[in-house]
Amino acid sequence: MLRERSLCQEAIDGVEELDTLVGDAETAIELASEGEQEFIEEAQNTLKTLTEKIAAREFLCKMDGEFDSQNAILEINSGAGGTEAQDWGEMLLRMYLRWAEKKGFSVEHLECTAGEEAGIKSSTIFIKGDYAYGHLRSEQGVHRLVRISPFDSNARRHTSFASVAITPDIEEDIEVDIDEKDLRVDTYRASGAGGQHVNKTDSAVRLTHIPTGLVVACQNERSQHKNKSRAMKLLKAKIFELRQREQQEKMAEVKGERKKIEWGSQIRSYVMQPYQMVKDLRTNFETSNVDGVLNGDIDGLIESYLLMDE
Repeated sequence: MLRERSLCQEAIDGVEELDTLVGDAETAIELASEGEQEFIEEAQNTLKTLTEKIAAREFLCKMDGEFDSQNAILEINSGAGGTEAQDWGEMLLRMYLRWAEKKGFSVEHLECTAGEEAGIKSSTIFIKGDYAYGHLRSEQGVHRLVRISPFDSNARRHTSFASVAITPDIEEDIEVDIDEKDLRVDTYRASGAGGQHVNKTDSAVRLTHIPTGLVVACQNERSQHKNKSRAMKLLKAKIFELRQREQQEKMAEVKGERKKIEWGSQIRSYVMQPYQMVKDLRTNFETSNVDGVLNGDIDGLIESYLLMDE
């Protein structure tokens, strides 16, 4: 309730700020009409600020989904291709960590399975911040990398794939019934930081929901019980989101809509050789600043998706 109130107050403050800027712009334009250079520059600067603020508010208005204001659970899975694909998975993880840091979001590592030689096989992180899910739902799908492989002694060009799954952090009062008979529970030793306790006990937990095939894992807590509890919450969120998605797809079929929700298809290409280009295949937004994107500058890609006509 407090969080909803805070978001509503922020929206009200934003509208009041725009109203003030409109008044300032009108005054500045009126003064500029007298021909004084300083007033002309002031009018230009005020209009620029107003335009930027309106664009930012328009962007937030696109986040009107039921869970867009919630925190997000981001899961990366490397595709086939061994070390090359696992390295790409780690590059994506770093990109999202850098992006979250720039947005002022906090990040909690829930699970990570390292590759045999380099990179990661999978990783799950919890990103906490207002509208984290609203931003990141644009990232769900398969991401493709083309580059000269640093692991190929013949310096050949390789194509690698990794999938990104985004789930909202659904509140506890959302009811999702899970039959214990439909669950397979696996425990194992956690990898990564955590001290001697993590390395000596099977504290990590992996849950598999047999009817849907959904799998979640958690290893960041020190006890198996806490990890299982956290994994169960993640699983409920995934099942709830899956049901929501299936309903949307059925409605689309009834309405005869051809546009699909491309949850599992390739959404973006990152080309490092023979040229530099990142292109979103849904919006056709592209940039040659590959290094910037891989360092977390992905707002342009996110905004192009959220602002495109539906």
